[in-house]
Amino acid sequence: MQNDWAYLEKYALDNKHLLKQHNDGNRIVFIGDSITEFWERYDSMFFSQNTYINRGISSQTTSQILERFQKDVIDLQPKSVIILAGINDIAENNGPISIEEIMNNIVSMVEKSLKNNIEVLLCSVLPANNFYWNPKIQPIEKIIQLNQMIKAYSLVKQIKYVDYYTQMVDENLGLDKKYTDDGVHPNLEGYLKMKSIFEFYLK
Repeated sequence: MQNDWAYLEKYALDNKHLLKQHNDGNRIVFIGDSITEFWERYDSMFFSQNTYINRGISSQTTSQILERFQKDVIDLQPKSVIILAGINDIAENNGPISIEEIMNNIVSMVEKSLKNNIEVLLCSVLPANNFYWNPKIQPIEKIIQLNQMIKAYSLVKQIKYVDYYTQMVDENLGLDKKYTDDGVHPNLEGYLKMKSIFEFYLK
């Protein structure tokens, strides 16, 4: 078996089971990295009560998420997809990548979704002013720039832009300490904040 770079195996079995179940046309898939994956651990009720489908994979970049987008989103035929991605590209988890390339990957995900009549909610990247696993990176400006591009693109495409950044940033342009324990990932308080922001946009 070739190296599973995008970790397609992670949800393969879950997807198989899901495809055997009746699709009532209300499926909502959340796709992204650890910030999406860990959300279910902190607030499992948010997912189970709403039959939301979590397809986050820790440490993934937009290139990896795009690689598995067909299997983990399109094939499941959801009504909507929530895309939250880009922070690990800025952290250079798979090496240097330009903001434009990150944006192109996100655009490809959106285009695939719209082509398949899937509603898209495009999320801002969360604030961070450093990465504990890659301290040499200075992410503040890149995060602001990427979010501006995501917001502008959402306006052009007339899709919802879920702005977590504005309500979760602190005076140092990092993730507000009450919402995080490590400066990057939300804690329970952070996820409850994200839930309230998300539900506002879902309406």
